[in-house]
Amino acid sequence: MRIAYLAAGAGGMYCGSCIHDNAAAAALQQLGHEVALLPTYTPLRTDEEGVSDPQLFYGAVGVYLRHRSGFFRRLPRPLARLLDRRGLIRWAARVGGATDPAGLGGLTLDVLRGERGAQSAELDRLVEWLAASFRPDVVQITNSLLLGLARRIKERLGVPVIVGLQGEDLFIEQLAEPARGLVVAELRARAADADLFLAPSRYYARHMAGLLGQDPSRMRVVPLGIRLDGHGEPAVEPGRPPTIGYLARVCPEKGLHRLVDAFLGLAAMPGSEARLRVAGYLGARDRDYWQAQHRRLAEAGLGARVDFLGEIGRDEKIRFLRSLDVLCVPSTYREAKGLYALEALANGVPVVLPDHGSLPELVADTGGGVLVPPDSTAELVAALRRLLDDPEERRRLGRQGRQGVHARRGAAAMARATAEVYHELVAPLSRKAERSA
Repeated sequence: MRIAYLAAGAGGMYCGSCIHDNAAAAALQQLGHEVALLPTYTPLRTDEEGVSDPQLFYGAVGVYLRHRSGFFRRLPRPLARLLDRRGLIRWAARVGGATDPAGLGGLTLDVLRGERGAQSAELDRLVEWLAASFRPDVVQITNSLLLGLARRIKERLGVPVIVGLQGEDLFIEQLAEPARGLVVAELRARAADADLFLAPSRYYARHMAGLLGQDPSRMRVVPLGIRLDGHGEPAVEPGRPPTIGYLARVCPEKGLHRLVDAFLGLAAMPGSEARLRVAGYLGARDRDYWQAQHRRLAEAGLGARVDFLGEIGRDEKIRFLRSLDVLCVPSTYREAKGLYALEALANGVPVVLPDHGSLPELVADTGGGVLVPPDSTAELVAALRRLLDDPEERRRLGRQGRQGVHARRGAAAMARATAEVYHELVAPLSRKAERSA
């Protein structure tokens, strides 16, 4: 099967959606499918071997300038392509890291309007390339914020279009009104252009069916999976203090401040020697947030018991995870995926997670963690203390979690389930073509 997979780059940071899309495309290729992983906005940055195409569609600089001015919408293609030079894209990624999402409603709406919007020339370029150079059997779009591409692709290519769902609801919720309402209305109008939607969890399928105004029968669930090679057992370090880890973007939405609250509570208990290790991308917009958390820890005399590693690559990430006794990311919003939890469990590290979003499904499927009420610091402290004080229970949960991830949550399993959804749509077209021949 020939699969065109349109992904969205996240500028200069390692992005869970980029890692997921790259892993899915690579695993589909290993199954024998021909996959063109096509980046949009910025090149994909993943901590694994990248399989994306070197060319870029909907380059971030061009998208912004076309949104702002009709002059750039009328540029001849050779000149328009200059806007996708890597130096400009890298600059845009740095600037974008400090941008408040609330102000991006107009640009988001512009892309969603597809053939009726300011990006119509770039949409034509993409469709022409697909028709002339790749001729896919099916097209997957990474998330619903790119639904504006679907109608023109279907009209020109006559192939099924599947739209992934990857946590875009958080971005939509952060948009300022009236743009947020207009974006939701356009999403609902454009949703009919997709043949099916692909969600990483049952929770997110239900949630997005409601947001998009779609019948749940149009949703398919393919559980999140990760590349498994390289993941192993937690490192055995005699005498190491009990260690809690956080692995996610450093921002309020991921709840680092809640973990700091709990760590302060743990440290105040008699005999506590717990350490905290924090790793993840820190953008310009969230530097004040991290400094505030760091000050709280320093003022409590805990600065020497906290390590901040910042953004880390795959090998360093695996070493980081193996240095932990438990991973905790107490996100304040309802997670669609929870990639960090699968990565911890793949290394036998149990997780403590909030009981909302897709995370209860992940814990139930792997058996490798503990759920706590999302807003209770006392419950979070108690859960962390129980695991830190009970090495046998930690090993049991870590062992179950590792077995569950390796048995059911690998990239190969994710790719097989995804291919089944593709065949559901492609097979009837193939039979129709055979009858017409």
